[in-house]
Amino acid sequence: MKLAFLGLGVMGFPMAGHLANFGHDVVVYNRTSSKASRWKDCYNGNIAETPKAASGDAKMVIACVGNDDDLRQITIAENGAFHSMAAESVFIDHTTVSASITKELNNYAKDRGIFYIDAPISGGQAGAENAALSIMCGGDAVTFNKALPVMKIYSKICKLMGPIGSGQLTKMVNQICIAGLVQGLSEGLNFAKKANLDVKKVAEVISQGAAGSWQMSNRHETMIDNKYDFGFAVDWMRKDLKICLDEANQNGASLPVVSIVDQFYKEIQNHGGGRLDTSSLLKRLEEY
Repeated sequence: MKLAFLGLGVMGFPMAGHLANFGHDVVVYNRTSSKASRWKDCYNGNIAETPKAASGDAKMVIACVGNDDDLRQITIAENGAFHSMAAESVFIDHTTVSASITKELNNYAKDRGIFYIDAPISGGQAGAENAALSIMCGGDAVTFNKALPVMKIYSKICKLMGPIGSGQLTKMVNQICIAGLVQGLSEGLNFAKKANLDVKKVAEVISQGAAGSWQMSNRHETMIDNKYDFGFAVDWMRKDLKICLDEANQNGASLPVVSIVDQFYKEIQNHGGGRLDTSSLLKRLEEY
């Protein structure tokens, strides 16, 4: 199948690679052209200079960019994909954005006969590289079933959560849960150090019980070693938490922990740590 992939960040780069390795005819676009060239050096595919040029002949167009503005730029701006996509082609959006822009762009796509599905992802860079992402989708069942064989190539689970916007709302739940977990893990590890315990032994023991989590299994060793130069950046987490807080203001949900952790991440940014991994909440406790 001819596919276009728009956005070659730490997630999109390997995801597009999996599609090419599977045998699909992949055309990629990235705002920074050097990254697209590097992708082509690694995989069998082609490069387009604009989203519009990438998407004209594609049966499906997959996007994985940064935020609402980036998504508008690659879809409805002058050189956006929606201006060249054929009727009945499918647009799969893996970006974490607001539910409102998802509905806005879905309406725009619908007017042009384009099928749209919001499909934010979780699993981090490792999940993308290992084709083990979790994908939460919003849209109709027909569109989801068309897109599913493609999304299965780089995911371990992919579920339709409800109508358009439901994928983004589910991703908000994901980020809400992560925020509290990482802060709890940071406080626990910091407490263990203050109590003069062998922190690695503590983590080994408690990770096998009720305190266990993905964050503990995958991040405790690097946190203990004061290594935060990988994974999902604080800047992106703050973007996601703002989306959660804005949505909560509309639907009446109470997010006291998210509000507090968001300010902790702001503090990390103020200390120049915006590109650190989100597990740097421990660094905040120990150094700031």
